[in-house]
Amino acid sequence: MREPTPHPTPHPTSHSAPRSARERIREGAARLDAATPADRDRAVDALRAFATLGVVLGHWLVTALVADGGALHTASPLQHMPWLAPISWAFQTLAVFFLVGGHVATRSYTSARARGTTYGAWLAARLSRLFKPVAAVLTLWTVAAAGLLLTGAEFGTVRTLVKLALSPMWFLMVFAALTAATPLLTRLSPLWPLAVVLHVDLIRFGLGGPDWLGWVNVAAGWLVPYTLGSAWTRGELERRRAGWILLTGGAVATAALVAWAGYPASMVGVPGAAVSNLNPPTLAAVTFGLAQCGLALLLRDRLRGAMRRPLVWAAVALVNLSAMTVFLWHQTALMATTAMGLLAGHLPGLHTVPDGLGWVAARLAWLPVFALALAVCWTAFRCYEQGGRRDVASRVVLRHRPAERTRSGEVERV
Repeated sequence: MREPTPHPTPHPTSHSAPRSARERIREGAARLDAATPADRDRAVDALRAFATLGVVLGHWLVTALVADGGALHTASPLQHMPWLAPISWAFQTLAVFFLVGGHVATRSYTSARARGTTYGAWLAARLSRLFKPVAAVLTLWTVAAAGLLLTGAEFGTVRTLVKLALSPMWFLMVFAALTAATPLLTRLSPLWPLAVVLHVDLIRFGLGGPDWLGWVNVAAGWLVPYTLGSAWTRGELERRRAGWILLTGGAVATAALVAWAGYPASMVGVPGAAVSNLNPPTLAAVTFGLAQCGLALLLRDRLRGAMRRPLVWAAVALVNLSAMTVFLWHQTALMATTAMGLLAGHLPGLHTVPDGLGWVAARLAWLPVFALALAVCWTAFRCYEQGGRRDVASRVVLRHRPAERTRSGEVERV
């Protein structure tokens, strides 16, 4: 009797592996979604993720390192193409970050007081999350700067690179100072710091006052959205009318300041410009921030709906979990790509002068490479922000588990 011919075991096709990977991603996202407390305001996380990615993309789009012989110097497409200023309107999102920061810090401090946590313990916990990743950045760039100088690199080039790499630090210092002052700011009206900014600019630009006076606005300017965040926590911005007032009032004021008061249209600094709206913040930057905050408040309901999609929520949670690592290392990723690219010569969009649309198109093509370099930095240094845990998904789920409340009294919403 003839034995049946065995059928060959089918091998998985090339299409089955991607499906399996997608299924695992969807399952992980579903677990994260289920583990997130129902009362968590996911719009807050979405706004923070948007603000972080806005800053990163903005820097990647307007920061150019031009190769001039053996040296590198910074340039900006806004310097050569000022009509591109609207790009800065879309990606200068620091006001939203301070709005969310003030909201979260006020809520966290209020909760800590209710649990009997001391101010020192509360502040130490919050600042440790801000500054843990900083040590890695400072260490790497100290070693890199020393190595470059010892190998004969021009001092000007090294200074440019270090300044660019450490530029995010100013934000951390201001944010840390405002966080430390949160108990004093929980009831402060945003109108008070806004009035300070108005008077500082009036003295500087209207009465010929000293330029150094503008640095008062580093604190006062960012106090405006930060105290708006506190007002949000107090429930004073729940009505949509508040968002519309901020959006329309801020937009009209900004347009008037640019059109008739001589303020720059760009909301970021431009090399060679006489006045920068950002460094230090001007009244135009603050009113523009008010418009952004108004728009953010108006979008809260839509964001909450969008965050109910498990995959979208998982992506937002991952960005929030690594926000400081992404923020601190994105300039290093840009510079690492630029340095490696020099091995192939002066590449368009990477080492060339940003003076035309060809540069813009080439720079857009480089963005995925910057993102890949940032992913490498994230893989190497995320442990400094995430407490040494390697399993990111587990870390996200753990932070959102309701059981955390039984151990710490409250899920930390940062």
